[in-house]
Amino acid sequence: MTFDKLKNIIVEQLGVEEDDVKLEANIQDDLGADSLDVVDLITTIEDEFDVSIPDEVVEDIKTVGDIVSYIDKNAE
Repeated sequence: MTFDKLKNIIVEQLGVEEDDVKLEANIQDDLGADSLDVVDLITTIEDEFDVSIPDEVVEDIKTVGDIVSYIDKNAE
């Protein structure tokens, strides 16, 4: 459920194909997000999932799976 919702956000914001969004996909290397895209993506994720992602955590998030894990552990 978290992954499906996140996938829709990523497809919409980054303009990538749904098939490219996999748990192991690297947000910057595989999905082509630059640092501004990542900031926008994190902001949207925080709003959509009612979760706060501190900057030091954002630095450690590399893959779609990293985001899913964080949301599942920290969402209200």
